[in-house]
Amino acid sequence: MTIPVDVSRLAEVLARYRFAYLLTASERGAPHAVAVTAVLEGGELVVKETGRRTRDNAQQRPEIALVWPPQSESDYSLIVDGRAVVAGAGLRVTPDRAVLHRPAPSGPAAAPGTCGSDCVEIA
Repeated sequence: MTIPVDVSRLAEVLARYRFAYLLTASERGAPHAVAVTAVLEGGELVVKETGRRTRDNAQQRPEIALVWPPQSESDYSLIVDGRAVVAGAGLRVTPDRAVLHRPAPSGPAAAPGTCGSDCVEIA
């Protein structure tokens, strides 16, 4: 199921999470993941401090993802895809797409062309 929601809904959803994993890509295409705190300011997600490798990756390949893990097995992860810009020691991320995601409950196989998960689009 997909439900588009504007950025103001993203702020409300973010309040339920403690931290995120920021995913960038190395020059070889390998994922680089770090735990961060991101806050929404003026429609952008701001990560105040990152390491040199994360900033270098984002500068060279600005398409990134942030994943906020669920608090329990029945909760949703929040996944935000966006475009990062290096800002001092951190990053400013303009969200392109956001979804709440969790595995589908066990049961019949997913219909052809579906992801087989319980997803809700929020931005």
